[in-house]
Amino acid sequence: MKFIINREQLLIPLQQIVSVIEKRQTMPILSNVFMKLTSDNLELIGTDLEIQIMANIKIDISTEPGETTIPARKLLDICRLLPSQAEIKFELTNDKMKVLSGRSRFSLSTLPAENYPEFSETPLENQFDINAGLLKVALEKTVFCMANQDVRYYLNGLMLNISNSKIRIVASDGHRLSVYENELQSPTGYEARIIIPRKGVMELLRLLDDPETDLLVQFSSNNIKVAIKNIVFSAKLVDARYPDFNKVFLQDFRNPIYVQRQILKDALTRVAILSNEKYKGISLEISPNSLKISAHNPEHEEAEEELFIEYQDELTISFNAQYLLDAVSNMDSELAVISIASNLSSCIFEEPVAQPYRYIVMPMRL
Repeated sequence: MKFIINREQLLIPLQQIVSVIEKRQTMPILSNVFMKLTSDNLELIGTDLEIQIMANIKIDISTEPGETTIPARKLLDICRLLPSQAEIKFELTNDKMKVLSGRSRFSLSTLPAENYPEFSETPLENQFDINAGLLKVALEKTVFCMANQDVRYYLNGLMLNISNSKIRIVASDGHRLSVYENELQSPTGYEARIIIPRKGVMELLRLLDDPETDLLVQFSSNNIKVAIKNIVFSAKLVDARYPDFNKVFLQDFRNPIYVQRQILKDALTRVAILSNEKYKGISLEISPNSLKISAHNPEHEEAEEELFIEYQDELTISFNAQYLLDAVSNMDSELAVISIASNLSSCIFEEPVAQPYRYIVMPMRL
C-alpha cells in the first residue's frame, strides 16, 4: 500500500472521523482508522459500533492498492502538526505504516484490516432529500432539549417524523419539549418515526458545515445513513416508541402574552444571577399590564424585574430560568408569544407569525 496525498485533503476528513472514535475502547482496533486504497480513491472509516463515519478522498498518486488500520489520533496529530499544503507519503511495510513528509519520518503500528468490525446495517427502505442548512437549523432549535443519560432511554435522542412532504423534529427531557416543523423539497409518500441517539445527533450536527449542500437521508427501523458530499454518516437508531407529544398542545390555554423577546431575555438573564444555583428557579407574577420576574436564593438575596405587557389576567407561576432562556434564545422574531395552560401545567413559547418552531416548558414548585 503506497500513496501520496496533500495534508489538507486528509486533515478535514480525518478530524470528522476521529471525533466519533471513543478514547477508551474495549477492542483496540476501534481506536484505529480503517484505510482502503484502490487505484484512485482512499476510503477512511471510523466507528464506535453505534455510529460510523466514512470518507472518500480522490487520490492523484497511488502506486500500490491495499488496506490496513492505523491509530487514528496519532495520525491526526501528525497531520495537524505538519506544515500547511505539505505532501504526505504513506508506505505500508509488513505491520508498520511509514508516514513521510519533507524531512519528517514516522512509523506507526497497524492492525490487520480484516479484523476491523463491520458496521451492521439493515436494508434502508425509506429516503428523502433535504437541504443541509434547513436540517442544521432544525437540529439547533431542538438538540438542547434532549435528555442526557435519562432512564427513559427514548428521551436520550431526537425524534424524526416524516409525514409525506412534512418533516418534524422533536426533542424532550421530560421537563421541556421543542418541536421544529418544515416542508421537504418533494413528497415522500410515506409516514415514519425514528429516534436518533444523542451522540449521533451531535455528530451529524457537526458535519453540517455547508448550508448550501443537499443531503440524501436513508433510513430503516434500525439504521440511518446521511450522505454529505464525500462523507457518509451512519448510526444505529434507538429501538423505542416516542411518547405522543401532541396532547400537550391540545389542552386549554389562557390568552397569549406578547412581550419583546430581547427585553425578556435580558431581564431573565439578570434575575437568574440571584436564583438558587442548583434549581435555577424564578417566579413570573402576572397582573394587569405587568409581568414581574423575581428570584431568591438560600443566602436571602433577591432580584426583581418588572416588564410592561398588555394583559388583564392575574396569575403566578415558576420556572427553571435556564429553560426559559433557552426558549427565547432560539426564537428569531422580535416578539415572543407566551401561552400558559389554563390549569398552569405548562407554558408554550412561539413566534407571532406562523413559524416552524415551538417550545413548551413545565413549571416548577419553589
